[in-house]
Amino acid sequence: MVVIVASTRRLALMNMFLHNIGEIDGDSMVSPNDALVASAPKTYDYVLANPPFGKKSAMSFTNEEGEQEKDALTYNRQDFWATTSNKQLNFVQHIRTMLKTTGRAAVVVPDNVLFEGGAGETVRKKLMENTDLHTILRLPTGIFYANGVKANVLFFDNHAASKDPWTKEVWFYDYRTNIHHTLKKKPLRFEDLKDFIACYNTDNRFERKETWSEKINPEGRWRKFTHEQILARDKTSLDIFWLKDKSLTDLDNLPDPDELATEIIDNLEAGLDSFRAIAAALA
Repeated sequence: MVVIVASTRRLALMNMFLHNIGEIDGDSMVSPNDALVASAPKTYDYVLANPPFGKKSAMSFTNEEGEQEKDALTYNRQDFWATTSNKQLNFVQHIRTMLKTTGRAAVVVPDNVLFEGGAGETVRKKLMENTDLHTILRLPTGIFYANGVKANVLFFDNHAASKDPWTKEVWFYDYRTNIHHTLKKKPLRFEDLKDFIACYNTDNRFERKETWSEKINPEGRWRKFTHEQILARDKTSLDIFWLKDKSLTDLDNLPDPDELATEIIDNLEAGLDSFRAIAAALA
């Protein structure tokens, strides 16, 4: 585990000790170093990660006037496919380098990783070429990140170098459209993901079956897209939807007023956070 904020690292260490993980006199299991600076010292069979939220990496420093400032960080690593200050894209690339040739990963990312152009498009293309990006789980807002922020889980398996892309098709499970969760009154529970688990088919994912059908079941949440279909999309976007948002058409079955109010507040707060980030970058 890597935590570069000193106070957060101390809390993480204390929490681990309280759960009988690690030794007080032994080597620390939480590194204070920036994980993105260099490749990991070893590779792993599995990586499960929820990288820290924030579109751009930044370094704090003290200027000549003694004031704290931040400057965007760009990581120039030869094992990265693209050079960018987008922290989420850097973590996706870094996690891929952490995997053994047969390693597997599940990574939580915000929506911008799925559609952003430039470095984002490069990373998506390379990820599909060098790994088998077989599954994307689309989650409701505010589950992993700040209020109003939409998250996804990318599932991909690493492979040895090949002249042909490893990703043949990407399976999407839309657990976002027409789904409403709140942190207190209606939190996301294990039972809510049972259908996704069944569709994922851990016994043999090569025998999956779509629940979506244009004629029979247009409301199906489980659907696949081929590598060629995704490459044909603008910027190789993985930001794919096919279900209709019922809240826009079915006025008789709107969520409870308190849920609507909470969602509006979450979206406004997310928008304000984005504007603050832009203002800080321009300062």
